[in-house]
Amino acid sequence: MEVAVSAGDTGTTVSVKDTGIGIPPEYQARVFERFFRVDKSRSKASGGTGLGLSIVKHIAQYHHADLSLHSRIGEGTDISVVFPLA
Repeated sequence: MEVAVSAGDTGTTVSVKDTGIGIPPEYQARVFERFFRVDKSRSKASGGTGLGLSIVKHIAQYHHADLSLHSRIGEGTDISVVFPLA
């Protein structure tokens, strides 16, 4: 996993990138919903509640930030939050 923070003309970007299995296109819009999990076989015992990206979405909204997700099957996922300049 790679975490990066950078400052630019439009604001500060925080990005998290992994090299995991990726998120299928049909689920990408839903991963920011509370309790949504792509892998339905996962339980609380095996990890995750489906709240993490929902929390990220609400933090981004609160700060008027832009949230984006880019994912490719077999290559991983990159999620970026751009916080605007104050």
